[in-house]
Amino acid sequence: MRDYTFYVYILTNPAKTVLYIGFTNNLTQRLQQHLDGRGILKSFTGRYYCHKLIYYEVFQYVNEAIAREKQLKKWSRKKKEILINRVNPGWNALNGEFYINDDE
Repeated sequence: MRDYTFYVYILTNPAKTVLYIGFTNNLTQRLQQHLDGRGILKSFTGRYYCHKLIYYEVFQYVNEAIAREKQLKKWSRKKKEILINRVNPGWNALNGEFYINDDE
């Protein structure tokens, strides 16, 4: 049986004023898409330059990942900030953990 990995992640922009929550089964590829999409007005992450990975969770089951994404999206910004600060208090970009060359 094949093992799957799913990610729920939070991105921010360089000024750390916007938070974006997403879900994927390939975080490396998805981060690259967000990075490549900077400045593209049709997408939320492109319009607000959200490409800095500051938080992520790993799941084995897609149902759990989708449920967690929906849960986080309902949270207040303050509650999301507390979650991020627990594991990444400096809000450092974690993109490098997935071999993304973020040139900003």
